[in-house]
Amino acid sequence: MAAGAGRRGRADILSAPVAALHITDLESAINWWRSRSPSPDGVTACSEVRALAEVYGTLAWQRRSACDEGELPDAASRAWLAWYATTPDSPCIAICSTSQGDAVCKGCGRSFEEVRRWTSYSPAEKRDVWHRITHQGTAWRFNRYAERAAAAGGTGSSVAAGAAPPGGTAIGADASAAGNARGADESPARSRR
Repeated sequence: MAAGAGRRGRADILSAPVAALHITDLESAINWWRSRSPSPDGVTACSEVRALAEVYGTLAWQRRSACDEGELPDAASRAWLAWYATTPDSPCIAICSTSQGDAVCKGCGRSFEEVRRWTSYSPAEKRDVWHRITHQGTAWRFNRYAERAAAAGGTGSSVAAGAAPPGGTAIGADASAAGNARGADESPARSRR
């Protein structure tokens, strides 16, 4: 990619991450755009796919796994943000142990500060946290309450290894009882802390 008016060079795209956009998110965004705007001839990609693929290819070429959100070219940023708008905003499953004094929430895996500041985070900062807690896979969202997380618009296929898949049945009896104690009419909102 040549440096020019309104465009950034490869070196600019791959500067040190502040709020990192992980390569797996770029890949998910590319695949989302590919399904949304399929190639009419099997070869030509839509402009959003091309913009994201340029960043993705640069990351792969340089053997990097993330880039700073502020360094995306405008077209790639718009395409990524359109995909981001379709993802769950918060990992909250309405079992916040930080309100009981825990430094890290047992329900979603975020720290007290991450829960507190969630609404002020940028999309890339939120995805950075999502990436970390998904790979840690220790929060109840990814094991004991995987079904509840899926029903609340959770992570789908990114549930930690060994956890019940969305719609699965590997939830423990104690977790089912705790979930039923909330009441059938309650459901977590997308914009929860």
